[in-house]
Amino acid sequence: MNLPTLIPDLTVSQFTELTPAQLQEGFVSLQALQTAVKQALDRMNAALEMRYGERAHQARLDAGKDFGVVHLDDDGVRITVDSPKRVSWNQALLTETAHRIAASGERVEDYLDIEFSIPDARFTNWPPVLREQFAAARTVKPGKTSFRLALASPDLSQE
Repeated sequence: MNLPTLIPDLTVSQFTELTPAQLQEGFVSLQALQTAVKQALDRMNAALEMRYGERAHQARLDAGKDFGVVHLDDDGVRITVDSPKRVSWNQALLTETAHRIAASGERVEDYLDIEFSIPDARFTNWPPVLREQFAAARTVKPGKTSFRLALASPDLSQE
């Protein structure tokens, strides 16, 4: 059986019926395929940027905008180019501003979204008395499960 060619058509049930070695082979094949597709898409996007980037930039300028979607036509193909706006904020300056707002007697929450968090490594290293003060505000949920499959070394299988 040539497992890599069958992978796209396998159902979840069929995957569960594979031997551990077949699962590992399929897993490695899918990871290699994922890497190859990502690399090919990166090259394709670089080529699209080289081919249409300047035209898209000019189209945005002509439309009076620095960001957003523009549409280009190239020999019957409609190319949609989205250049999203990515905003970041200087945290130190925002903190100073928040202090000035609070000092003036206004509510900081009327101007800024505020989210508090505690790094979990810091929380777990606190003394129990301090942890207890924050425990009610802490929620722990499972993250996405991930798996790695590798062939066991022949030396390990004999232990």
